[in-house]
Amino acid sequence: MPPPDRPIEPPPPDDGAAARRSAVVVAGHLHDRATVDAGREDPDPGVRASAVGAAARMGVLDGASAASALADPEPAVRRRAAVEAGRLSDGLSREALRGAVPPPAAAGAVGAGGAWGDPRDADPETVGLLARVAREHDDSLCREAAVAALGSIGHPDGLAAVLGATDDRATVRRRAVLALAAFDGAEVTAALQRLTGDRDLQVRQAAQELLAIEQGERVHGAD
Repeated sequence: MPPPDRPIEPPPPDDGAAARRSAVVVAGHLHDRATVDAGREDPDPGVRASAVGAAARMGVLDGASAASALADPEPAVRRRAAVEAGRLSDGLSREALRGAVPPPAAAGAVGAGGAWGDPRDADPETVGLLARVAREHDDSLCREAAVAALGSIGHPDGLAAVLGATDDRATVRRRAVLALAAFDGAEVTAALQRLTGDRDLQVRQAAQELLAIEQGERVHGAD
């Protein structure tokens, strides 16, 4: 009779990861690029995340490297890459975003969208890339982040993607209804009116508040 199956045990903790992470952090201050580059390939996500920060501190994190980190399978690495990518110059930021999508495989690929959410950066390429993520990305967190960035930017080219997001899952719809505050027009009003009947309470409340503000502005403008 064969022995019973044994439960699969998780891998043992990496006792050396903390030491390697500390070494990478120190290397970032000492401009030790070899140690930082090695850290970016480390099996421990904490070390890889620290390596991204160290590379940024040294000024050697370019768009391609940021895009690679944005595609990391571990959320901690993607979050750190998003923060650092947002601090890059405009061109490198767009390179990082362009390298992250498509394919829409990396959750958090547009975490840096918030850093681009500034009307001064409202160029068609960035807005188009964010709109594509909002429409097509497999991960709802990425779609949510892209919608938030489009609302922050408020560029007219992003409106269609924000309107489309009002039919997404609840967390994305909540972000979309808030993003609609940056836009105006009959389409926006119609969407807000429809969302007052949304099955999600937060979406309904936000839509009602925005419609009340819109109505108040009209009344005030008529005085």
